[in-house]
Amino acid sequence: MTDKSNHLRGIPIVQTGSKYRTEQGFSAIRNGVKTRRGAPEIQYGDKPGWLRAAMPSGVGFSGVRQAVREHRLSTVCEEAMCPNIGECWNNGTATIMVMGSVCTRACRFCAVDTGNPRGWLDPEEPLNTARAVKLMNLNYVVITSVDRDDLDDGGAGHYAACVREINKMNPNTAVEALTPDFNGVMADVEKVVDSGLVVFAQNVETVKRLTHPVRDPRAGYRQTIDVLAHAKQHRPDVLTKTSLMLGLGERDHEIMETLHDLRGAGVDIVTLGQYLRPTPNHLAIERYVTPDEFAAYRQEGLEIGFLEVVAGPLVRSSYRAERVLQKNNVGIAV
Repeated sequence: MTDKSNHLRGIPIVQTGSKYRTEQGFSAIRNGVKTRRGAPEIQYGDKPGWLRAAMPSGVGFSGVRQAVREHRLSTVCEEAMCPNIGECWNNGTATIMVMGSVCTRACRFCAVDTGNPRGWLDPEEPLNTARAVKLMNLNYVVITSVDRDDLDDGGAGHYAACVREINKMNPNTAVEALTPDFNGVMADVEKVVDSGLVVFAQNVETVKRLTHPVRDPRAGYRQTIDVLAHAKQHRPDVLTKTSLMLGLGERDHEIMETLHDLRGAGVDIVTLGQYLRPTPNHLAIERYVTPDEFAAYRQEGLEIGFLEVVAGPLVRSSYRAERVLQKNNVGIAV
């Protein structure tokens, strides 16, 4: 849950970058990155106008929010501070985060809390997730999760159980899985790919050179590409998908190199969006990419051979995921 929703529920607010104890009894760091005392605040200009998202509202949004609150669901829409939450929830699409809201990794771009859950899992989560999808009346659901390096299989078996229960209870709801890399263990990747998905996604996040200022040391550029390649080889009928954030200091030729590497691995869909710094403890923004630049990157990606390239300043991994096969940049005006 977000700090604002916690406040409304009477739960004490934990300041970003501070350590706290979860209700399951283990310690975690709010928003994933510790506050560094004495570190200078890096200044950058005001956000350009194209990065202003509308305040979330609407009947669909209110209905999904009520279901999230009543059933204590963790959605990446809230946990990752996504600017598109209102639009997606109104369109009957949501991203549900399973296996808890505390990640064992600490990527420097991500606002999800980090810690060691010490093997904790909710055995009722697969069934409860399926019920939540039904209650939210979703046409398309993205199931994602924190990294769970504390579990022997990275949580792949639990993840697959959630997808199977969703399919059983919601046969008309398409399921996309945005997964961890499972430490590159392909047998664990296969557990999830075989669970009844339409789309399997694992995010490369950034270009090769920037992988290890940006991502946790346990993540890897080649590891992600190998996971995506194996998923496609194992189940060619399942679409594969990944996402890059721009604005972290990458160069144009590095973006193109990454797109070629991904397409060479058989990736079908790629999304490109602007990195936005979630808290002062996270990586600074190096540049704001213009809508015209995003349009150019999309065109180059299509020429490489991707089924679709969803590109725009506010695009996130799951943005308008249900519309990706319309092959029109999911309706983004550029």
